[in-house]
Amino acid sequence: MLNDFIRQLEAGVALGPPQVTAAVAALVDEAIAAETKAAFLTALARKGETTEEIAAFARELRDRSVPVPLDADTRAGEILDVCGTGGDRLNTFNISTTVALVCAAAGVTVAKHGNRAITSQSGSADVLEALGVPVELSPEQVAASLRSHGFAFLFAPKFHPAFKHIGPARKLCAERGQRTIFNFLGPLLNPVRPSAQIIGVPRPELCEPMAKVLQSLGVRRGMVVCGEVSGSGFKVQGSEAPAFLDELSTLGETTIAEFYHDRGFAVSKLSPKDFPLQPAALADLAGGDRAANAEIVRNVLGGRERGPKRDAVLLNAAAALFVAGRAKSFSAGWELAAQTLDGGQATAKLAELSRQ
Repeated sequence: MLNDFIRQLEAGVALGPPQVTAAVAALVDEAIAAETKAAFLTALARKGETTEEIAAFARELRDRSVPVPLDADTRAGEILDVCGTGGDRLNTFNISTTVALVCAAAGVTVAKHGNRAITSQSGSADVLEALGVPVELSPEQVAASLRSHGFAFLFAPKFHPAFKHIGPARKLCAERGQRTIFNFLGPLLNPVRPSAQIIGVPRPELCEPMAKVLQSLGVRRGMVVCGEVSGSGFKVQGSEAPAFLDELSTLGETTIAEFYHDRGFAVSKLSPKDFPLQPAALADLAGGDRAANAEIVRNVLGGRERGPKRDAVLLNAAAALFVAGRAKSFSAGWELAAQTLDGGQATAKLAELSRQ
């Protein structure tokens, strides 16, 4: 069946929902060769995944995830996830993970879905583990932590057992330098099914289609962002090209695609000139291994880091607090995030989570 789909994709014809269902069943079937799966993923990427295809794959794979038994009160409230697709390869510290902790400290319920490092030295699971936060919670423990602490980490491999049969094909593609649809899917597969979500992507042209996918998956409040690193001189395939962060950028304009249940869909640009940012360069946001990044996170949360790293967290937390409905504007979100850091709530939240 995958061979039939490969021929269809090579002819430039998109997969319909029933075909995506069949394709996912084949991808998670351990009896089908990794080479065949890799050829399918390559053909899909070369055709170019449509919004409908990405959404259909996300639904199928999310339906195969291990469910989280949330209580009615937790489900009725806003639940936020904030993460990037990865792939910007700029080796910044764990901005999204820091922002998730700030938002939880500011009173938002945060279900952080993530993994260990793939394209960086320290993934969200790595740095949280180094901070003493439990990362391999069971579904029942996730539900209890969200209810009691307003924060839980969902370690992707634990909630997506079917992925182990896709892993060898993804590895083959990676060895060939071939990206796949899974470069987009990670942030879309949170088993908690958050009602509010902010996703960072590594190229600005991905913002609008990814936001439309989020919207089609039932997210009530969503934002997809990509921030430019102005004057970076970053080289892509040997030629000078702008670099982009899968975060809101303090170093250049950010492309934003957003939607809310009570208003329409919009695409816009955000300028760092609109915020009280200190002069900074990409090197000021650099991270290291899990231990180094954990120290950075502690310093930001504790108010000891007052430079560009703090600014990057405040800007991204401002957006996340706005998306979660905790702040009425970006500027109000910035102020709330700053108060949360300077008032000790962020450090207290980290201590609370590490005592679980």
